[in-house]
Amino acid sequence: MATFLISPPGVYRPQSDTELLSRALTRSGLARGRDVLDLGTGTGSAALAAARAGAASVTAVDVSRRAVQAARLNARLHRTRLRVHRGDLFAPVHGRRFGLLTANPPYVPSSTDRLPRRGMGRCWDGGRDGRLVIDRICDGAADHLVPDGALVLVHSAVCGAQRTLDRLAGRGMTARVADRVRIPLGPVMRARAALHEARGLAERGAVEEELVVIEAVRAC
Repeated sequence: MATFLISPPGVYRPQSDTELLSRALTRSGLARGRDVLDLGTGTGSAALAAARAGAASVTAVDVSRRAVQAARLNARLHRTRLRVHRGDLFAPVHGRRFGLLTANPPYVPSSTDRLPRRGMGRCWDGGRDGRLVIDRICDGAADHLVPDGALVLVHSAVCGAQRTLDRLAGRGMTARVADRVRIPLGPVMRARAALHEARGLAERGAVEEELVVIEAVRAC
């Protein structure tokens, strides 16, 4: 990960999930020589990691105006060329295909399927099962990848890793869990522990959660 990133109010500050995604990009070698699209880029941390991992080009997208500004500023700060667009997931790159998609989407299960349109909740709220944004990425990935193109996605296991694998498989992609790590519950997960327990998404009294990295490859 970059040693210093500007993260203004309202923009997701890189945390354990961001670090796990960046590490996956470095270890897998999937970014090398490929055109990369980073969805929901935030500060641009994963986009910068893809560039350092040898990407031919990196395009980053975020729905937040502040995030777009932060990613552009961080790219300049680290002397890295990023194309940063404001928009909802694949909308700003309609018709384009990439060699690699990366994403650390909002995935925290929330009280409603109505996602916030502003504020910090937009950075992590993923709907009642945490999958509203995850599923949209899974559904659109193959249409935005070249043959043999790949997706690297990180999310909490409370959202169901197998559900992600199955959904990607249903869209013609070969998917696997590439990495897992257990971390202490963060402030948002702790605040919603009772909600998650009541829905059977987390064990009672859990103090940790598991993060998973999903890698998926589009068939030729």
